[in-house]
Amino acid sequence: MYSDEFGKLWLKLSKELKNQMEVGLAPTITEGQLNVLELLLVHERMKPSDLIEYLSTTPAAVTTLLDRMEKAELITRVRDEKDRRIVWIHVTGKGKAECERGRGIREELLDSYLNRVSAHNQKLLIYLLGKVAN
Repeated sequence: MYSDEFGKLWLKLSKELKNQMEVGLAPTITEGQLNVLELLLVHERMKPSDLIEYLSTTPAAVTTLLDRMEKAELITRVRDEKDRRIVWIHVTGKGKAECERGRGIREELLDSYLNRVSAHNQKLLIYLLGKVAN
């Protein structure tokens, strides 16, 4: 009954958020790179294949993304000392700084959306989205 309206609003909001994030993050990083940096900071180090499940993409796309991030000095790739076939990805100091900057941009952007409604309705919105998401 409301699925069409929900779908339209969700799509509009998703597009707006993505576009505004890309503009805010440019020219240093992309939203996809921010996602990778956040994952790496949580896990400390990951193999490229570990990223595939989180990013819902192909191995080739992950490799391309990591190549760009390494060139921009956001990450480093280090071969495992015991098994040289394994490559570990680590965040650099520059990558940490860009991740913090990106988180700040996202927080400001989301706050600007949430502040359009009262604190009570913000809690209600988060509660209802939690119900929908789970």
